[in-house]
Amino acid sequence: MELVKEQVIYQGITAKKYSYLLLFAAVCTVSLLVDILVGPAWLAVPDVVNAIWGTGLVEPTTEVIVWTLRLPTALMALVVGATLGIAGAEMQTILDNPLASPYTLGISAGAGFGAALAIVVGGGTLPIPEDYLVPLNAFVFALLSCLLIYFIGRARAITAETMVLAGIGLLFLFHALLALLQYMASAEALQAIVFWLFGSLMKATWAKVGVVATVLVLAVPLLVKDAWKLTALKLGDEKAKSLGINVEKLRLKTFVLISLLTASAVCFVGTIGFIGLVGPHIARMLVGEDQRFFLPVSALGGALLLSAASIGSKLIIPGAIFPIGIVTSLIGVPFFFSLILTQKRRYW
Repeated sequence: MELVKEQVIYQGITAKKYSYLLLFAAVCTVSLLVDILVGPAWLAVPDVVNAIWGTGLVEPTTEVIVWTLRLPTALMALVVGATLGIAGAEMQTILDNPLASPYTLGISAGAGFGAALAIVVGGGTLPIPEDYLVPLNAFVFALLSCLLIYFIGRARAITAETMVLAGIGLLFLFHALLALLQYMASAEALQAIVFWLFGSLMKATWAKVGVVATVLVLAVPLLVKDAWKLTALKLGDEKAKSLGINVEKLRLKTFVLISLLTASAVCFVGTIGFIGLVGPHIARMLVGEDQRFFLPVSALGGALLLSAASIGSKLIIPGAIFPIGIVTSLIGVPFFFSLILTQKRRYW
């Protein structure tokens, strides 16, 4: 009798978690549509639907706006948000640290330094267009910062503590190097650096969306495959080892995937904070640490946050678009505080 009761309770909890997944997916779909509608010139819902389905019942200019500008930008917000949400979730898992995220561990700072270096040094000196050189250099330096975190951590055995300390050290290092570049840059280069660091979705193209989406699609199955091991890792390294898990190998494999996800996301849109931090916390409060639910809800939570920030960036000043990085902080900080203050249960 007691066993049946426990099974009913478990099924109820599982059904509730699935309902959260469906709810987040539905809200993300609505947010995508709203993001396409909102802009310097608002579009009507029937026009957007007809433009997407290619019915030929809308003006050619509307079709161009939807397919060339609005839809790639809206999809980029969802894809980058999901990527950062997953990266933050798994970073917090393998490091057992609630403050771990691509932003707080210096990976985004490394990307920012790489982009700034390309703007200051690369412009006109390398046979690569700046539109490609800046994201490429940002991608390389984001990966480089991840490698440095790993090798510094490996020098004293791969533990969560050493990797966190290495990440914090790199955060300060790249901020110092970035400040030096800004001090040496020309007025034009300085303006370009500041704009990139603010974060922007406006340069989104179908090719860029495809790159980020491809990395996401390739990485997620590998993380899902290790869902049980990552869930067990939350019990502690010793407990995970007693269950037959190679903790160092799991941590390394997951960190490599996190590195690729983060680098592919930030190289195109700039440094965007709080998505990789807040998204996983929302997921944890709703579905707990079970990676079967924690991973997808973190992705959908991050996607929804960045999509909402994209909408907000177009509503703050009518006819203008606010930098997305500023909006994510304005939305993320109070929302994060409200979640902490309204939850009596300890989730970490």
